[in-house]
Amino acid sequence: MTKMIFVNLPVRNLGKSMAFYEALGFVNEPRFTDETAAAMQWSETIVVMILTHEKWRTFTDRPIPDAGSSEMMLCLNLDSRDAVDAITRTAGANGGAADVNPAQDHGFMMSRSFADPDGHVWEAMWMDPAVADGEAEVPHVAA
Repeated sequence: MTKMIFVNLPVRNLGKSMAFYEALGFVNEPRFTDETAAAMQWSETIVVMILTHEKWRTFTDRPIPDAGSSEMMLCLNLDSRDAVDAITRTAGANGGAADVNPAQDHGFMMSRSFADPDGHVWEAMWMDPAVADGEAEVPHVAA
């Protein structure tokens, strides 16, 4: 069986969240979607499960953090700098917030961030394919 990753996120409004992720290019997998949860597929091996707060609570007794907290940042690798800019703009235009963290540009790699309607932070990033494939060395990046 192919190894996959399922990112599970609690959401306040399932329909609004589905529309947001569809606008970003995620595809709904209806076999794993109902009125309490939706499987939003990014690739053949990456699926974001968005779950209503009620459904989320069937998996854990731990509290759902406030939208302003920062426990983790999820990252999507994109094919170009323009794609990074486009998905960030699209997030801001579809109920999310664009550029919730400072943009980063290291020449060979750049990123911007956005938050979904529930405040989950995503980083959209591009890396020079030659660096990613190991064909070129990573330039020194000043801290």
